[in-house]
Amino acid sequence: MTHDYKEELLTQHLQNLLGNIDSNSLSLLKEHLEWVGLAAGQTLMTQGEPGTTVYLTISGRMRAYVVDADGVEHMVREMARGEIIGEMSLYTDEPRSATVVAIRDSVLVSLNKVAFNTLLANNAQVSIELTRRIIKRLQTVQTRSNLARPVIIALFPITEDAQERDIAQQLREKLLLTGSVRIVDAVTIDRELQTPGISQIAAEDIETNRRIALLLDEIEAANDYVLLVGDSGPSAWTQRCSRHSDEILLLADATKSPVLHETEILCLMGRSGRSEATETLVLLHPADLRCPAGTNAWLDRRPVSIHVHIRPDLDRDMCRLARIVSCTAVGLVFAGGGARGCAHLGIYRALKEQGIEIDFVGGTSIGSAMACFVASDQPLEMVMQTARKAFSVNPTGDFNAVPLLSLISGRRLKRVVAASTLNLLGNEANLEDLWKNFFCVASNYSQATEHIMRRGNLIKSVLASTAIPGALPPVLENGDLLFDGGTFNNFPVDIMRSTRGVGQVIGVDLSFGKPRRIELEIVPSGWALFLDYLRPRSKRRYKFPSLLSYLMNVTILYSKSRQHVSRALTDLYFNPPLHRVGMLQWTKFDDIVQKGYIHGQEVLGTLSPSQLKPFMPQHNSNDSGKVDHSV
Repeated sequence: MTHDYKEELLTQHLQNLLGNIDSNSLSLLKEHLEWVGLAAGQTLMTQGEPGTTVYLTISGRMRAYVVDADGVEHMVREMARGEIIGEMSLYTDEPRSATVVAIRDSVLVSLNKVAFNTLLANNAQVSIELTRRIIKRLQTVQTRSNLARPVIIALFPITEDAQERDIAQQLREKLLLTGSVRIVDAVTIDRELQTPGISQIAAEDIETNRRIALLLDEIEAANDYVLLVGDSGPSAWTQRCSRHSDEILLLADATKSPVLHETEILCLMGRSGRSEATETLVLLHPADLRCPAGTNAWLDRRPVSIHVHIRPDLDRDMCRLARIVSCTAVGLVFAGGGARGCAHLGIYRALKEQGIEIDFVGGTSIGSAMACFVASDQPLEMVMQTARKAFSVNPTGDFNAVPLLSLISGRRLKRVVAASTLNLLGNEANLEDLWKNFFCVASNYSQATEHIMRRGNLIKSVLASTAIPGALPPVLENGDLLFDGGTFNNFPVDIMRSTRGVGQVIGVDLSFGKPRRIELEIVPSGWALFLDYLRPRSKRRYKFPSLLSYLMNVTILYSKSRQHVSRALTDLYFNPPLHRVGMLQWTKFDDIVQKGYIHGQEVLGTLSPSQLKPFMPQHNSNDSGKVDHSV
């Protein structure tokens, strides 16, 4: 990176960090900073070692790892340009809390504690602004995603007809709505350096590698996004792209064989997990396909972080890919709550009418079933008709004659889920086959843990997520007993928040704000409750929940204790008033949906255009048919 670009980026990042700081104070701060260069895979700091320096990333990408009490290492955060690293060392003598490694070649500046103390003594503005900004960052870090937005994104074709250049151009047009974008391929490098064929010289040539690295750094410094288009095979240029990228999009024609491509074998396999770019599998489909199939065959062969199903001929799918790549995607989370979950569809209707596009969806219990409807990406009216038909009969009404494991046999619910899936998707799909990325949550009885499902049989997964203990039979999965996810996480906003690509989270919570008190000294006998039940509802003396409602509610008490944390992680929160709706009142489907719809309209109606903007899809102003083919 040349001196001019380094200084330009440094000034930009410091101004973003410190606000409107005057030029003299900025110059004084720069005098105390030292430049640090790291190669891909090199360690910046190690967990447990003393910390006396803070760093600011100028270019590149860093990844933080933490070793837990069991000695297992976890990736906890990624940091792109403009982010502070190790800031607590300025204020405490505590050891480093994480190990930080460069994912790719990176440039940083450092400020040690001695220099920081000098600034505190000599310049009040610098010290106050720096301290204020660092404290503000510490106060908000827990509410943000731990994944930084990628800047350099490589596109690698891994099948024939992967349309990599067309995809790059379409992706550029969408990303231009959020920032500057440059497409770079081997021809670009040869032309910019005025040396035909230089892009295909192996990286071992030190002088060639230096010239190309400087050019790529300058292009990165001048743009918000850089799209590196790889060759059709594992060329020297493709290998260089794999080492210089924050994220790699593996483009595949989904109708082709899922076997590993030469590029994957020679350029991507065997890399150090600490220094490798994140891989995203982008499966390309025809526009008229009803539902993808066989996604597991692709995922089983390659260690990708996520996959995305795209119909390149559909503008909305390309917009979705752009949002995922730019980490501005919208995730929708549905909570559990029995029949009250029908309100999810009413709120979904309100969101659709507002023009909000959903990119990721997940849920627990009945929320997982409703999330499937959304993830199918079928027309809204078809979704509503399918759901209405599914719940026209009570799905929890088939009681066991001998309730040894559960009060309800669960056969009717299984038929409802299977019929709905077939009607919407046309086949017995897996979770990973849904158009929109989907997850659901169950509880693992055998392991006593939360169980997050992103892959596997859709019907089985939804049944596991909805298997209320004592009410519905558990589901067996690899020797473990799975049951309703509400026990551990009835409102899984935290899972959505940590999903790669998600920038905004919409949550629909079905919990009640106030508990219902029962003004009695003791619980009446069984006979007294039975006789009271025979009275008209308006004349009953005892306001106890039914056995099934009691079982359904008691399983989510732990989750309810986490509600305030979940709500804090939600950017747009819905909590429809369903106090008079029973957990098993499935026959009130239309009424419950309408209540959700009205609540959705009311909440959205209170938001200003600026408040709605983060949830709204960007509209391309270049829809005139003109296409900019410059790279």
